[in-house]
Amino acid sequence: MSTESLRKDHKLIEKVLQALSATIKLLRDGKQIPEQILLPTLDFTQNFTDVCHHGKEEEALFPALEKSGMPTTMGPIHMMLIEHKRTKEIAEHIGLASKKYLETSDSAYLIETLELYVQHVTEHLWKENNRLFMMADTRLNSASHEIDKNLDHVEEKKLTELGKTRSHYESLVDELEKNVSEIN
Repeated sequence: MSTESLRKDHKLIEKVLQALSATIKLLRDGKQIPEQILLPTLDFTQNFTDVCHHGKEEEALFPALEKSGMPTTMGPIHMMLIEHKRTKEIAEHIGLASKKYLETSDSAYLIETLELYVQHVTEHLWKENNRLFMMADTRLNSASHEIDKNLDHVEEKKLTELGKTRSHYESLVDELEKNVSEIN
């Protein structure tokens, strides 16, 4: 299946979204969120999600879909590209909001940006999982081995450029879940 690697990424991203939802609740309850939670969140949203995962889609999946006849200037690919840009913008705001929060303990902007990120990315993942990936698996079935190789290559390249590994991000997510659950 040509989208298996991307679906695996989505599962990791969904774990972070759950941790962010829990973080929002903690902030609303007046709990202090330490840097050890905010910094890994920034790393994950800005690097794994935006650079690695979106890079895999934009450099491997979307070109394969375009080659199969799916247009890139309109339709699902075009919408996903717009949403990727929006995800990146929101993640940058999380960075600004985190900095403000760590300096002032004012959580309003951080709550607002985290809520926006969780809502936007949740909706985006649903569209990809339930629409785009289904189309891709159907259209690209005969080329799935080649596409899988391309996805793996892009992931390795992007993570190497970041100086990270997939296991780094899997551990980061596990640690993030643990750290958020320990705040009470």
